Amino acid sequence: MGTTTATHSGEINYINEFKGLKSWFTSLDHKRIGLMYMISVMFFFLLGGLAALLLRLELLKPGGQFLTPDQYNQVLTYHGAIMVFMVIIPGIPAVLGNFFLPLHIGAKDVAFPRLNLASWYVFMFGALLAASTMFTSKIDTGWTFYTPYSIKTGTAVVTMVLAAFIMGMSSILTGLNFIVTVHKLRAPGMTMHRMPLFVWALYSTAILQVLATPVLGITLLLLVAERTLGVGIFDPALGGDPVLFQHFFWFYSHPAVYIMILPAMGVVSELITTFSKKTIFGYTAIAYSSLGIAGVSFFVWGHHMFVSGQSEIAGIVFSFITMLVGVPTAIKMFNWLATLYKGSISFQSPMLYAMGFMFLFAIGGVTGIMLAVLATDVHFHDTYFVVAHFHYVMVGGTLMALMGGFYYWFPKMFGKMYNESLARLTFIFIFVGFNVTFFPQFILGAMGMPRRYFDYIPAYQSLNAISTVGSWLIGTGFLLSLYVLVQGLRKGEKAPANPWGSKTLEWTVPSPPIHTNFEVDPIVKAGPYEYK
Repeated sequence: MGTTTATHSGEINYINEFKGLKSWFTSLDHKRIGLMYMISVMFFFLLGGLAALLLRLELLKPGGQFLTPDQYNQVLTYHGAIMVFMVIIPGIPAVLGNFFLPLHIGAKDVAFPRLNLASWYVFMFGALLAASTMFTSKIDTGWTFYTPYSIKTGTAVVTMVLAAFIMGMSSILTGLNFIVTVHKLRAPGMTMHRMPLFVWALYSTAILQVLATPVLGITLLLLVAERTLGVGIFDPALGGDPVLFQHFFWFYSHPAVYIMILPAMGVVSELITTFSKKTIFGYTAIAYSSLGIAGVSFFVWGHHMFVSGQSEIAGIVFSFITMLVGVPTAIKMFNWLATLYKGSISFQSPMLYAMGFMFLFAIGGVTGIMLAVLATDVHFHDTYFVVAHFHYVMVGGTLMALMGGFYYWFPKMFGKMYNESLARLTFIFIFVGFNVTFFPQFILGAMGMPRRYFDYIPAYQSLNAISTVGSWLIGTGFLLSLYVLVQGLRKGEKAPANPWGSKTLEWTVPSPPIHTNFEVDPIVKAGPYEYK
């Protein structure tokens, strides 16, 4: 891995202990692997974000602007596939989870360090394979790869589907690693009920990754077999059933929504208790609600298919179970609000992102209940109402928490402080821009504008223009965030060991942490949030 060296300041940490690129690409240190994931995710987020801005620019006015209908479908597909498979699903678990899970439970590393490094290589191979299709025959199926079109189109479906399969393998390896780490490597005294809530969220997510992802993998392999071998599984012309593909796909992809959102909820739990200076309200309820959400998520896939022709009884059952997901989610929201009540709240930038998460996720959750009702879903199905709902949950939820987590743990990761005033400004741009972009889409959906359409009637023009302007605000906010983080790395003041006064284990070690995390093995004698 390289030779041990010290910096001019004499402080040795995980960043400078080993020198050279080779030491990074062969590192088994979970913290370095987390940073490699971070750079990868940020690169793909840039690609997916540019695709989103391109789409919104095309929809600024009715009629074709600068994209053909085929090009529009291709950009739409890449935006969805990149954001889902390369940014939002791996974002929090692979970056913040990899970095902080061992630190949170008092471990020196994850259970299988070599498997951890292998999972990054597998992820990068799959992601780059997917990106390579941009330079070949492209793909235009949408990120869901719906049959029978994905079987018949002449685009690079096989390459993209295999790439998604490979990235799914990375997700399974990470989930397996986290489960074993939580069960086997906790420090003495670190019982399950003393673990930080972020660890509970990662643990619940890992269960979903291990159990749900193989279903997607098998489905994608069946799709490849049908395209290459002519096996009749999903294509009606070959005796297959296209609705079967939807069942298989959404059996994974609805739990995948919670693979995206559960880690975000864990981050928010940490931010709420830290910046309100109060012991978290209802620790046990929040911890087990994560497992509850994970469990129920396996039984709600049919709400994506209310208009697919499934039986009325199935529709009613799926509608009821979908509303049931709101119970453990509401438990979290109630407990966060109760923690804030009479707290000594400090509105630092991470806390602003946590509050933004709660507001946006509440809107996403309430509109999700509206889509769970059979009568309203028939009207809203495949309209921009669904687009708005999805983004309020995924972007308003996951990405807001990811940004909050970045700002919260930045001092611990790099030992530097960033410009707090500019960090708050990034939140304003992203929060305002997000609502300006996606709230009008609820109205567009209620008016009947279909999603994924290249063109639209003039009646929808004004709301689309507002939405496009909002996308520019979001882009500005993320670019400003990149500037804040880079400036913090280059010129930031040295961070104290615990700038926020947090109570979890990672704040007891130096910033940045040493290679082995802890100089002395910790012994845990109390719960994670002991604010007086």
